[in-house]
Amino acid sequence: MSKLSWIKDSDLNYEVSQLLTKAKEAQGNASDVFGKNVIDPFSAIFEMSGFGIDFETWLKSETTRQAQKTLQNFIGDFHQNILGYSNSWTNLRVGSVVDLVSTENRIIAEIKNKFNTISGGKLSDLYYSLEGLISPKASKYKGYTAYYVSIIPKNQKRYNKPFIPSNKDKGERCPINEHVRQIDGASFYSLVTGTDNALENLFDVLPEVIFECTGGEYVVKNTSKLKDFFNLAFE
Repeated sequence: MSKLSWIKDSDLNYEVSQLLTKAKEAQGNASDVFGKNVIDPFSAIFEMSGFGIDFETWLKSETTRQAQKTLQNFIGDFHQNILGYSNSWTNLRVGSVVDLVSTENRIIAEIKNKFNTISGGKLSDLYYSLEGLISPKASKYKGYTAYYVSIIPKNQKRYNKPFIPSNKDKGERCPINEHVRQIDGASFYSLVTGTDNALENLFDVLPEVIFECTGGEYVVKNTSKLKDFFNLAFE
């Protein structure tokens, strides 16, 4: 029996292995290009003195921070890939106009890892991009519902509501269109998989999958504390 009802173990293990590889590459690349990036020396000196840390500790922390920024993008791709294995859903991959499509459910979706992945000023661009895919008569997605998905929401509240970001050029919000929506990650995982706690179930099996993918080399510790972080992100 598969660990999760909506994805094969082999597919889950593959995607986790890919992400682990990219995490290691991001860390290595951050170290390789560290000296080539412009470092804020004022921030560095106040972090070391204000946080009470030495240079080596600061250097490790800064390198990790830079690698983490790269990893965040890959985690968004990870969720896109995982959801694309669900029945009746297709992962359109990087470079397509949207990330996921379900012809059966007449839904398209753009997946972002966190609510602040796109700056506020660019949200209206996303709105009009999605609206432009589902509204024109000639569009193959005419009559679909378009979702802007933030896997990690701004607060614990789950939502599935019209996407009406501010349009700073016009000084007003984008017009309400019930078929252009925004949704949090937990709610979207449930919508796609038909399983109420799909995102939580995925989170819960990751330590086991990571153990398997690393041949027992890495054991995720403090899982109960990590689960507290999950519960803080999703009500």
